[in-house]
Amino acid sequence: MATEYGGYMGKILLIDLTTETTEEYPFTDQQRRETLGGKALAYRILADQVTGKESAFSEENLLILSTGPFTGTGAPGSIRFDITALSPKTGLPSSSNCGGSFGLYLKKAGYDALILKGQCRKKRWLEINEEQFIFHDADELWGTKTGECQEKLIELIGKKNFGKLCIGPAGENLVKYASIVSDERSAGRTGLGAVLGWKNLKAITVIGTKMVPVHDKEQTAQWIKKWVSYLQSHPLTGKQLPKLGTAGLVSSMQMHGLLSTRNASAGQFEDFEKVSGETLAEEYNITNKGCATCPIRCARTVKVYDKTVKGPELETLVLLGGNIGNCDLQKILDWNYELDELGMDTISAASTIAWAMEANEKGLWHNGLSFGSIDTLSSIFDDIAHRRGIGDELAEGTKRLSEKYGGKEFAMHSKGLELSAYEPRRAVGQGLGYAVSNRGGCHLNGGYLVILEGLGLNVDSQTPKAKADFTMLFQDLMEMISASGQCLFTSYAFFPAFLLNKPNGILVKIVNFAATHVGWAIRLINKFPRICALHLPMFHHTKMFTLAIGMKMDFGHYIEIGERGYNLERMINNRFGITAENDKLPKRLTNVPQDPKHPETKVPLETMKKTYYQARGWDKNGIPKEKTLRRLKIK
Repeated sequence: MATEYGGYMGKILLIDLTTETTEEYPFTDQQRRETLGGKALAYRILADQVTGKESAFSEENLLILSTGPFTGTGAPGSIRFDITALSPKTGLPSSSNCGGSFGLYLKKAGYDALILKGQCRKKRWLEINEEQFIFHDADELWGTKTGECQEKLIELIGKKNFGKLCIGPAGENLVKYASIVSDERSAGRTGLGAVLGWKNLKAITVIGTKMVPVHDKEQTAQWIKKWVSYLQSHPLTGKQLPKLGTAGLVSSMQMHGLLSTRNASAGQFEDFEKVSGETLAEEYNITNKGCATCPIRCARTVKVYDKTVKGPELETLVLLGGNIGNCDLQKILDWNYELDELGMDTISAASTIAWAMEANEKGLWHNGLSFGSIDTLSSIFDDIAHRRGIGDELAEGTKRLSEKYGGKEFAMHSKGLELSAYEPRRAVGQGLGYAVSNRGGCHLNGGYLVILEGLGLNVDSQTPKAKADFTMLFQDLMEMISASGQCLFTSYAFFPAFLLNKPNGILVKIVNFAATHVGWAIRLINKFPRICALHLPMFHHTKMFTLAIGMKMDFGHYIEIGERGYNLERMINNRFGITAENDKLPKRLTNVPQDPKHPETKVPLETMKKTYYQARGWDKNGIPKEKTLRRLKIK
């Protein structure tokens, strides 16, 4: 349907894979104002389609590829797109965010989103050329790794500049944490590659030449220039991330006891320097890369098997480093490349291996794996992707393995999704985020409060005070950035530069102290966001909506839409049986102090959950109250 706004192409297409037919899916401007795009748009569609009885591997499972209104406008970091479906990992609706070329070219082809339903009756790949939709036989592509598959697609299309995504052997073999790859970027989390594999769809290509409309071209261009300048001058987005990438956080995590070590049994790794961002930059990095339209350029390039390839992010460095007792950085580079080629999430793969190592050492499952013993891991990863031998069991992930063999207390997951690299007993707000995150053990959907608790500021990491209110605020902000079609790293510049330039200054100490005493103020903003009806000078996102999209926006309205998206996710999760009982962490994190000499070094989850539910307007069972849903116009 046509739209009055810039940034949108005005068309969402439903593709029936069973019949190989297409039809337009209606979506109104009112719905755009309420959800914007990205995963929020996808969840709005799911809310109208799912009952809570569907399963990941069924024809009823819709897989939605959605862009945001900023995608294609030139806004910094605005090449992201979301992939949303019922997850084979968690059994819940989930979304994974991705860079790569696909989202941009989907817009250029004239579409804001695609909805895939049904299942191809034989192995296929789909070519989209604006109004043309061609299903091709995929026998020649089936079995290929993601790099080879994309090279073959270039040969088949006959050009290089187009959007593409594909799965690897892991997706074909329904590995529960299989990823979807676009160029060198992965939609890694929640196993959505297995959904494409079940649908018998190996790849999608998209060609388009359309221009994304912009409301006010001249003022938008000026604002983008100002925004880029601000990002480049900021200590996080202009210095740390370009210099070291996300890997630069390894040393900070070590210092603050946040570095998951030996299956999160500890928060510090004795050999962390060998697998740090500094070592990566000094000894292995060739050059920096970045997504199109992104001035931050946080990606690294490294040599693996005589190829120049994308280097590992922080999560991969930590979870394939200290968390399995490994200090060989070259091995991590190799595994990162191999897992991307096989089409597997590095976080879940590494965390599953760490659990298996501990289960073996405790005598629960005799699998031959042990911490620090790494020589066979390349072959094990290949076995997982092809479901051979022990790999067939490891392909199921931590939750299912712990249910079979025992060891639930050290199975590092929430709602079935493995936790990321931050050990939360020294960052209890991050622990709350893991537990209440709608998609499971995700630091981003969880609100990423660790940036306050040691990685940006140094707010008291052990106190539960104000953590619930900050968690809600940060979750809603990240919900919006994702819905806009932007990289979450653009939000790092939200923190005033003067606080980061002098981390030990008296002003920073005052801010750190005050942060735990202003929960009431954050609660007030969360409850009445319209009191913040203004554009914040360090948050350029809101004015971009006014200029590029032609949509009224300010900071208060921005977080209100984010709150709607987060509650929409929760409402659908409730249909699938998620309640307060599922908002939990493994007992290692809640019952066992990280430091026995300091009993407070554990996550006081239940205390924070109660406050969080109150802040959210949810009942004691973790279900949004009717008045909350009415206020947010969800029902």
